[in-house]
Amino acid sequence: MSEDRQGWQELITWSRDHNLLAKTLYLVLSEPTGGLGPVLENLEDHVAFQTRLENEGVMFAAGPLSNDEETEWFGDGAFVYRAESRAEAVAVAESDPMHARGARSFVIRPWLLNEGTFGVRLFFSGGRPQIQ
Repeated sequence: MSEDRQGWQELITWSRDHNLLAKTLYLVLSEPTGGLGPVLENLEDHVAFQTRLENEGVMFAAGPLSNDEETEWFGDGAFVYRAESRAEAVAVAESDPMHARGARSFVIRPWLLNEGTFGVRLFFSGGRPQIQ
């Protein structure tokens, strides 16, 4: 590997060779284009869209982003899609009502998920799953 530049496919190969997950996902950073008002106007349709993606297995994770002080939400969000390509992820993001109606703009970055853990406890009576 070069010290000043690294090919993406070379990094994927290196990750696999080092027994890392090497799962390519797509990180979508979404920010308001005209303040919080248009975001709130489209929020219900956006959440319904995100829920559909979740049910279809496209949505890996999603949620709002706080300001640095953790005191306010200005309408920003982040999503992680499962997609076969960046072009497919862009098409999904473009069909999100928030983006299609101009309430938010977005950027997409391919993300190589290599490390981490995930756990779920499921309670059969009266509880909700706990994500650990």
